[in-house]
Formats: sequence, C-alpha cells, structure tokens
Amino acid sequence: MTIDFNKNSDGLVPVVIQNNNTLQVLMLGYMNEEAFLKTQKEQRVTFFSRSKNRLWTKGEESGNFLTVNDIQIDCDNDTLLIKATPAGPTCHTGSTSCFKEETSKGFIYELEATINQRIDNNDENSYTNQLYKRGINKVAQKVGEEAIELVIEAKDNDANLFKNEAADLMYHYLILLKAKGFKLNDVEEILNERMMSLPIVD
Repeated sequence: MTIDFNKNSDGLVPVVIQNNNTLQVLMLGYMNEEAFLKTQKEQRVTFFSRSKNRLWTKGEESGNFLTVNDIQIDCDNDTLLIKATPAGPTCHTGSTSCFKEETSKGFIYELEATINQRIDNNDENSYTNQLYKRGINKVAQKVGEEAIELVIEAKDNDANLFKNEAADLMYHYLILLKAKGFKLNDVEEILNERMMSLPIVD
C-alpha cells in the first residue's frame, strides 16, 4: 500500500473510520506517516491531532479504542478507509458515531427506516402499515407463519424459495420490532454484548 502523504502540504491524509460489523461511518480523522505506521504496528487507530499537534491514539483517555480490522486506500492514494471494531462510543459526546445515529448502516437499516416511515406517515396504501394497524397479535402471528414457512423450505432443496421465505421473515420481523417499540440497533447491542462475553475457543 503506497500512501501519498506529500499530496497535501501538511503531510496529512483523511481517514474514514467505519464499524467493521455494522458498516456505520463512525468518524473522520487525519494521519501522517508516523500515525499510519503506529496504527499498522499496534492494530489500534492512531491519528495525528491537528489541535494537539501530536499523535493521538483514539481511546487513550476514554478507553474506547478502535481495533483495526481492515485498511483500504482510495484510487488517488490519498484517503484511507479503516474498518474497525470500537471498544465503546466513538464520539466524544458519548454517541456511537460522530455523525447522526440514523446514518445508514446498510440495506437492512434502510429497510427498517422505510418500514418506520410507512407506519409513521400512516400510509393507507401500504401493506406494512395495514398489518401494523391490526395490532401486535396479528403482527406476531404473521412472523410465526413466516418462520414456519422458512423451516419447511429449509428441508427442501429449492434455494430460491428458501431465500424468498428468509426475506419474508426478516421483513415481518422488522415490523414486529416496530410494533414492540424497538429498533435493530437494540438487538444489535444485545448480540454485541454476547459476542464480547463469549469464551475464546482455541
């Protein structure tokens, strides 16, 4: 990997940090060559702080380090994308991201946002909204039906039908989350907690 640190007069390149698991953009920082080499060596993100005028390892005070999973460079060799696993909130405000929490974290989160929009806007022509308005029992029943259909297809060898039933289940599961007043992020936090507590298996 060849990085053009000389492209800018200050010797810095911008670095976008993305959550390795959710793909949510967490923050933007800058690195000089020394910061990059330190990041590579320690596998923890280190920036060059323009305000402190020194190297700054993210989390050196808060403990919310960013563990490196992957480093990519853009086509002009002057911008980095680092996928990292955060040890806690990335933003100094205590938020997960320095950008808005509703920043898209992938297609499933965009689908969740669309489902919420159809319901919140009371779209009379929307199947999603019509099902939601029938109440929690009907929504839960529909999820159960879709789960059974998925299990049935799992026992057969039609990959296309199986994938379609899996999509149906996921779609209705998102409606159920909305009906219960929760979001994907709430479930994601539980899974992250479980993953962090799992014993290491050799």
